[in-house]
Amino acid sequence: MERAHIGGISPFFIVNDVEKSLAFYCAKLGFETRCKEPEIDPFFGIVGREGAQLFMKSHRGLAPMPNTTRHPWIKWDAFVYVQDPDALAAEFTGENVELKTPLEDTHDGLRGFTVGDPDGYVLFFGRPQGD
Repeated sequence: MERAHIGGISPFFIVNDVEKSLAFYCAKLGFETRCKEPEIDPFFGIVGREGAQLFMKSHRGLAPMPNTTRHPWIKWDAFVYVQDPDALAAEFTGENVELKTPLEDTHDGLRGFTVGDPDGYVLFFGRPQGD
């Protein structure tokens, strides 16, 4: 049996303020807004940059819950594959984005860095060292 192609996966974050999150991902990380509902005071949004995208939603009474709030060893909420993490780290620092962890070769065989968003979610941007 032939296997079907899977094109990607998109994390879905609960956020405090969709408008604030959209602004961070677009202004700081170079993403584009792909969806915002409703246009005024949105509760739902999608941002993307090339093949990576992120869904976000806010709802009164539901607080964001980054993985590190559940256990400190679970450091990331999303892995974003980047062919050239060195170039992306330079781009981000040129835009005054604070890297949560510096560009490095990790103990688990990856090369990359992390960025934290306004709700405390942590995204690792990188690739396996052999790629």
